Amino acid sequence: MTTTAHGLSVAPVIEATSQLLLEHYVFPDVAEQLAGLLRRRLADGAYDVEDAADLAGLVTADLQSLNGDLHLRLKHHVGPVPAKQGAATLARMREKFDSSLGGAPRVELLGGRVAVLELAPALFPLPWTAEPLGAALTLAAPADALILDLRDNTGGDPDTVAFVCGHLLDERTHLNSMYWRDGDRLEQSWSPAHVPGARFGGSKPLYVLTSARTFSAGEELAYDLQQLGRAVVVGEATSGGAHPCDGWTVHPHLEATIPVGRAVNPVSGTNWEGTGVRPDVPCAAEDALDRARALAEARLTGVQSGEPHDAAVHPAQEQPS
Repeated sequence: MTTTAHGLSVAPVIEATSQLLLEHYVFPDVAEQLAGLLRRRLADGAYDVEDAADLAGLVTADLQSLNGDLHLRLKHHVGPVPAKQGAATLARMREKFDSSLGGAPRVELLGGRVAVLELAPALFPLPWTAEPLGAALTLAAPADALILDLRDNTGGDPDTVAFVCGHLLDERTHLNSMYWRDGDRLEQSWSPAHVPGARFGGSKPLYVLTSARTFSAGEELAYDLQQLGRAVVVGEATSGGAHPCDGWTVHPHLEATIPVGRAVNPVSGTNWEGTGVRPDVPCAAEDALDRARALAEARLTGVQSGEPHDAAVHPAQEQPS
């Protein structure tokens, strides 16, 4: 059965998704296995469902069944999906951008000259967010310590990751590399040499809050800063999605998202796929802000009393006893 009672033509969706996997998925060998799995499941009647939302759930479960790639999905949209490649994702992001002050919904100076900057719900495309995000980072720059809250950040643009890192480092720095299947190439990501406004810089204490919800580009920001020894990560292990993806419309309400690359960190030589970013100071996400604030205030108190202050905050210094 390929067409349900409600008129959903399943076979074309499965065939289009299978073909996209074969053409674009960053792991060609896995793509062949997954395409075969989808086609077998179709033939077995596993996708004989009545609406697109149910089909999306079943296919996504199968897509993630071999290697657990959380970016590999058949996504259902209530409204019609734009036909242009990647347009559905951008349309959803634009709605979130307009309702979140450009992705920086909170900038606050806490007691003891510790600032908290929340970046949520995403690290939006840099052409959109450079102005509001740059303003928020500049506002936080004079603080003596900074807490970067990524607990509700679910992804975004690697260029925006580099932009944020530029405000938190003193010089141009190699942050990450991306291997792209298209062209079999490795592309480096560096923080910018110059940023608009003031820098928080690379020497003052920096803490990054994470949760199990933190995903994709939000994870990259935490991981890059952690691997550089620039920040202490406080909270929960993150979701574990390190593969940048693109989206293709395969039905008026369905979008296939296929990872087209993978991250390669220059320090670790690997990435956070499947494992998540592991916190230096593990605690429940809801306790992370209080924990980071206490660590920051204790560190600043130590600096004021004359204790040594290294330029980089080493995670081992912040481990709970």
